Amino acid sequence: LHLDRHPPPGRVEGVPVELTAKEFDLLAHFMRAPGQVFTREELLEAVWGRAFSGYEHTVNSHMNRLRGKLGEARGWLETVWGVGYRLVEASP
Repeated sequence: LHLDRHPPPGRVEGVPVELTAKEFDLLAHFMRAPGQVFTREELLEAVWGRAFSGYEHTVNSHMNRLRGKLGEARGWLETVWGVGYRLVEASP
């Protein structure tokens, strides 16, 4: 997985992936701390800011769209049931 601020903003196994600004920000947030579990509330504040407090379903919607765009690589974004989400660390 590669993120670049210049279009296209993402590549998965060398294939360009068009991401919205929020999808990009979500993925970048996960990439800063692979393996760390983030609650929906933490992701909402980090990506959307306090103005969206109480709209955790926004995170779920964006995660579903992001996974769809990642195709088979969507397994990199793991749901930790009852807690939140994390970027699965790649195996060596």
